[in-house]
Amino acid sequence: MSLLTLPLADLTPVTPRSRLLALNLNGHGFAFLAGQAVMMGPHGAGERRPYSIASAPFLAANTGRLELLIATDAGTDLSWAKPGALVDIEGPIGTFTYEGAPPQPHVLFIAGGVGIAPLRSMLQEALHAPHSPTVTLLYSARRSDEFAFIEEFQAYARAGRIALHQTVTRHDGDDWQGRRGRVGRGEFEAVLQHPTSTTCFVCGPNALVSETVETLKALGVPDSLVRIEQWGQ
Repeated sequence: MSLLTLPLADLTPVTPRSRLLALNLNGHGFAFLAGQAVMMGPHGAGERRPYSIASAPFLAANTGRLELLIATDAGTDLSWAKPGALVDIEGPIGTFTYEGAPPQPHVLFIAGGVGIAPLRSMLQEALHAPHSPTVTLLYSARRSDEFAFIEEFQAYARAGRIALHQTVTRHDGDDWQGRRGRVGRGEFEAVLQHPTSTTCFVCGPNALVSETVETLKALGVPDSLVRIEQWGQ
């Protein structure tokens, strides 16, 4: 793994509880696979934490930026994060990856909260391929204002490039007209049309990932087609 010190180009609010850090690669080549992460921390800090890269490799190469989605309610101190601040990254790390076109013709991405970060990288990579699979995104968040990158995904959906399904898990007032409640069997039955030929990528809190794996198995998805990334919540 390589260790790089890079300047912070931008810090952007994405949702009320997350921020997008854009790091300037400054001409450094940084090869990674969609879905991988880096260990990141302020320059010289004694501790670095893992964060998934939230943009596809081809976009990082084209823009010269590496994007990381950071949850601000997970004990993360971003008081140091000002444009120009130096950041140490080490990586890439992780085996939860999207490498070229999966052997199956359909891909289902299932995200919970900031678990969308590696899946956004994978989704961009899938759509960039010359012969992209059919792509479905099932995205769960606490409230309707906590869907990161949702305008991007809605644009893909309007263009017919993906099928997008959203659900909120907590009371969200009367403005939200979409699905409510935890992701369950009904949501998967609605989006999983080809269980034996769909590669499923799941990322989010432990409970969502565990329940999703059991439901996918019950609906006939082979274990070999289910790939997961999770964290303790």
